[in-house]
Amino acid sequence: MTDWIYILNPNKDTLDGEPSDKETMRRLAEEEPELDLWLSRRNRMEQGDRLWFFFTDPESAVAAVAEVEEEPRNDTAVPDVSYLVRVTLLTEATRALYRAPVPRDELGLGQVRSVQKVKPEALPVLLARADL
Repeated sequence: MTDWIYILNPNKDTLDGEPSDKETMRRLAEEEPELDLWLSRRNRMEQGDRLWFFFTDPESAVAAVAEVEEEPRNDTAVPDVSYLVRVTLLTEATRALYRAPVPRDELGLGQVRSVQKVKPEALPVLLARADL
């Protein structure tokens, strides 16, 4: 299993037209936890990997988590999107992270890219805050 950071900028990114903020993700985790997310590169995600959602605004922190349901795929029906990955938000873990987000300084993030692997030293903090 690999853990990934998935960067969301609520000022630029949307989820089906809704802002991609931690409130929206918490609500989706409770009401509609299955999502197809856009990826600019295929990455090497596999079923069972986790995506930790890092929100860039208003505070830079991880405040939601999902499990990858299938490997990223091309979607010819959506030509503007390079790859899609199906995930399911983990409801209880997302609630826990919503209440106690993991700020950027505890993640050891350097340059922020759209998707990157979680640093080994940050994983215990993420798992503890998510009650996993």
